[in-house]
Amino acid sequence: MSSFDDLFRQEYEQPATKSDQAFDKEAWKQQKREQREMVYCLIDNMAVTIAQNGAKFQGYLDVQSRFDRYSVANTLLILAQKPSATRIADFDAWKEQGVYIRKKESGFYILEPGEEYQRNDGTTGINYNPKKMFDISQTGNAHKRETPTYPDDRTRIKALMDHTPVPIRICETLPSGVNALYSSEAREIQIRRGMDAGSIFRALSQELAHAEMDKGDQSYNRTEHGFHAYCVSYMLCKQYSVETSSFYHFEGAPQELSALEPQEIRAELSVMKEAANEISGRINRMLAQQRQQKRPEPER
Repeated sequence: MSSFDDLFRQEYEQPATKSDQAFDKEAWKQQKREQREMVYCLIDNMAVTIAQNGAKFQGYLDVQSRFDRYSVANTLLILAQKPSATRIADFDAWKEQGVYIRKKESGFYILEPGEEYQRNDGTTGINYNPKKMFDISQTGNAHKRETPTYPDDRTRIKALMDHTPVPIRICETLPSGVNALYSSEAREIQIRRGMDAGSIFRALSQELAHAEMDKGDQSYNRTEHGFHAYCVSYMLCKQYSVETSSFYHFEGAPQELSALEPQEIRAELSVMKEAANEISGRINRMLAQQRQQKRPEPER
């Protein structure tokens, strides 16, 4: 008769499958510090790069228009690591959606808020930690990218005009070559009669950007904020599929940014992002309301 005693002996003789090596918390913390330093260095380097290269700057605006709710820092990180990204999530989020990451895809980092801490002056700060992300192009669902849908010209313009911070009126006396003009003194936008839909959106979005940046104090200056408004208009056109190729040009380095330090560049980019988000927020709310109204009533 065969014996099975050897099975019980192996249970005690075989080494445990768990690793004997203890978790090294200090080594882990050091690794996280090095990751943060790498990420922040990448942000600063990319900020300097876009301020010295017109094509890279336009690339930044393209990425920010696709990821309009992401911070300037994270947009710079996406531009530096995965500029073609269209839809990103971390490994667990993709897994929850039943989507797998393809083999040999390394991912890229953005920053996410961590724990709060007290600064020396008593104010509260937030630690930001690197988080690895993957674009949909790095997944098994790369061929299933969603095709965005856009409103028709009339709906798009009505959404742009919805709940604007200043009134808009047609003007017959605008200077030659000027399609729309924001007046800080009158607190209104004048627009030329008889333009096509694309011209209306491009001109009006730029002047609305001026209106958004004019907070009624001494911080606003039309000349100084002209480039900001130009960039806001470009981002909104990209976001809502309005023609840009023949109307916006970024060949040279942005002179407004080229002499600034990385943190100052990010501050100027934030002004553009905030103005664009105010306008796109109103557009999206109106478009969402229209979609809701068009939904068929459920059968009773």
